[in-house]
Amino acid sequence: MTIFKRKTLSVAIALTCAAVTAGAIASSHREAPNITRAPAVDSTDFYAFNSYEEGRDGYVTFIANYIPLQDAYGGPNYFAMDPNAHYAIHIDSDGDAVEDVSFVFNFTNMLAADNEGIALPIGPEGDQKMVKVPLKNIGGISADDSSAANFSEMYSLTMVSGDMQSGERTTLTPSMGDMFKKPLDYIGNKTFTSEAEYARYAESFIYSFAIPGCDDMARVFVGQRKDPFVVNLGKTFDLVNYVPVEGDSAPGAGDGEGFPGGITQSENNDDLLDKNVTSLSVEVPAACVTGDGNGVIGSWTTASLPQATILNPDATFAKPSVTGGAMTQVSRLGSPLVNELVIGIGDKDTFSSAHPSDDAQFADYVTHPSLPELLNILFKDAVNTTLGTDIETLAPTNFPRTDLVTAFLTGFPGVNQQATVTPSEMLRLNTGIPATPAESQSAFGVAGDDLAGFPNGRRPGDDVVDIALRVVMGRLCHPIPVAGEDTDLELCAPEDASVGTVPFTDGAPVDASMIDSSFPYLRTPIAGSE
Repeated sequence: MTIFKRKTLSVAIALTCAAVTAGAIASSHREAPNITRAPAVDSTDFYAFNSYEEGRDGYVTFIANYIPLQDAYGGPNYFAMDPNAHYAIHIDSDGDAVEDVSFVFNFTNMLAADNEGIALPIGPEGDQKMVKVPLKNIGGISADDSSAANFSEMYSLTMVSGDMQSGERTTLTPSMGDMFKKPLDYIGNKTFTSEAEYARYAESFIYSFAIPGCDDMARVFVGQRKDPFVVNLGKTFDLVNYVPVEGDSAPGAGDGEGFPGGITQSENNDDLLDKNVTSLSVEVPAACVTGDGNGVIGSWTTASLPQATILNPDATFAKPSVTGGAMTQVSRLGSPLVNELVIGIGDKDTFSSAHPSDDAQFADYVTHPSLPELLNILFKDAVNTTLGTDIETLAPTNFPRTDLVTAFLTGFPGVNQQATVTPSEMLRLNTGIPATPAESQSAFGVAGDDLAGFPNGRRPGDDVVDIALRVVMGRLCHPIPVAGEDTDLELCAPEDASVGTVPFTDGAPVDASMIDSSFPYLRTPIAGSE
């Protein structure tokens, strides 16, 4: 593919920030009314990035996280995937907003002893009965011995070439063994001994597999992980119950010389600090998913359920209900946070069930986003009082927001615009941009002069919250540093964004040091018991 000059690349990707992050100040947890009733199919975050593990040049990693806000101690049943659901990662290689390749996960839950569950002999000799145990394990578990497990999850992995309805389906199998398995959640250290031992146990569930027509092997892991997203979640949704501007002269300076009363950086501001999540991670050779396109791919994750469910009045573990009808999409996530804070509450479930090719129906939410005006209502008077100013509005005034439309729906030629341009919401990644090693990554991605970061795809260590807050309030209406030079992007004028240069933040820091530097990248989950 064509390689563009660094400055041109920087400018174009920076433009993409505008719309990709237009509504983002929290992660995709419980983002639509209907999905709150089905947490097992609620997608929380989606990542797509060029793999930065040493020796993995030319690979792309996709991570789809599900089941939000997991408390590590959430026994005795913990957090199993839904065996009735289809979980999928979709990739559009040519820009028609229709998937060209999908990886589909289907789960099977099993009890030990032929799905009856482990039973123990209870009572004295002569009056003894075999009674099933109520727990998911009856002893210690390790990478070498899982015989004490009373519950297990397996999954099939299917590749669909073409659209999901009519595409060719290929069953993928692990290079060793006959099925893919998911590790038990991190119940605690009496079960798994230590964090290191759980990590060794979970690592044994990383599988290599072949993709037909590809020369190199792919990898997959499904299991519980520490939630990598950081956000001041509770206060953010309480009408942004903090002053969302850096209170120090620089993040972490600790000098209180920033905005008066502004929030400062602390892990205590991260409401997900003690939460886990269930991760579906796939690493594939980039050449296997770029197709006949120009090397830029769009991707997203979905979860679907059968249209009809009839509860079994005599429910059993094996048959709690009967399902039927067509599979129906109930969850969708590409670019972060769109459904929470861009889409109106009455259309959130519609967005969850919509296909990217139908996204024109949501255009008004991009051309006239409501979040900046909400922030204006909440903070304008306080800002004017604190600073002794008379700012008429904090919200950008360039309507329609054509800068957001261009970046959000079409991409930019030569950078993240695909071979065919179809306005749609996807997480776009240029597979031709080399990955940045973990130690050199900037949490601000492109804005931090790191072209391999958000919004060119998304890595777990990218601080999309702070980037988003600044962009949505008009940062791109002012000159921004591109390859060391202040550059006017000519999307809008400084007078269109009165607070466009303010360092907005939620005070919850994140960077690549908080993420592992090898597949599956997300860290070992928090133990349910020390």
